[in-house]
Amino acid sequence: MTMTFAVANMRVARDVREAERALDEALLRQSELFASMVTARREAGLEPFTGHEALLRLAKSQQALLDSSGDLARVHGQLLGIQHKMSGNDECPPEEKTSHLSNVA
Repeated sequence: MTMTFAVANMRVARDVREAERALDEALLRQSELFASMVTARREAGLEPFTGHEALLRLAKSQQALLDSSGDLARVHGQLLGIQHKMSGNDECPPEEKTSHLSNVA
């Protein structure tokens, strides 16, 4: 079954947005973890260097997420270029509207 350009465009746009949100969420969660680790060390009265290697690895992981976010932004830009070539439109498709009932769990 062949997918129309419009359907493909909407699916890719949805997936790009979800990937961007997921990266932001991962950055926020890692930032919370970083703060929790430093706070726990301080409040437990541990030496300032305790857990230093783990903090360094977490910071490296955060940097990797930031690098991934930059790469994803470039992917997004390239996809917009493809869309412009195919349809003459260089704006992101609108986000799909979901009913408020689908958000109730």
